[in-house]
Amino acid sequence: MAAMATQLVQDLTLTRITGQSVSFSCGETGQCGSTNVYWYQKKETETFKIIFRYHKSSCQDDFSAERDRSSSSLKINKVKLDHSASYYCGSDGFLYQSVSLWDEWIFGSGTKLFVTGKNQHLLVSISRKLYYKMGFLLCLASGMFPPEVKFTWKTLEDDGEKDLTSEEQLELREPNRTASILLVDRDLLSTSRYRCSVQHEGGPVEAPTTQGDEAGRPGGGSGGAEDRG
Repeated sequence: MAAMATQLVQDLTLTRITGQSVSFSCGETGQCGSTNVYWYQKKETETFKIIFRYHKSSCQDDFSAERDRSSSSLKINKVKLDHSASYYCGSDGFLYQSVSLWDEWIFGSGTKLFVTGKNQHLLVSISRKLYYKMGFLLCLASGMFPPEVKFTWKTLEDDGEKDLTSEEQLELREPNRTASILLVDRDLLSTSRYRCSVQHEGGPVEAPTTQGDEAGRPGGGSGGAEDRG
């Protein structure tokens, strides 16, 4: 008989305002062949810290934990700024090979919790520049929390949209804002329509489409879109 301990599945990021509740999920722990589940907290400048170890549902300080047949969860009822950290689940699963048995530790990929004192909105704007034979499209995302975003560029053609993800791009990051720069041929910048979309934890946001005639003027035109969710 041969079996492998399963992988533990966690969300990548979560965002909460102080005073809200948050729950971290850890999937597949029921398949590990173990009754022990551990939760670890990792802050930016600190080492890993065990904050919870349990066999069944229980409570401890600011944290409470629950478990069923296939998953486990860690909950904070009232989030504080001090709770900003990454949270990892772990379990002592087993490996079976023939008649031998090895104990094995398995971990989730971790969930990063961002805590803010107020709600913030994602603002997306797009602008165009011409420089000799090259054109540049700049898509700026600002005011978002957490700061992680993913940019997607597309060109709008008669037969539909064309994904430009594989085209040459440059990404610049500063506190509270991130920009994506798409390099395009000057002639195409003057005649084609482009769209920038930003994927954020709070949901996707699109900047208004650039128009070819506007893009043909050096430094011409800009637009913005705000996430009001």
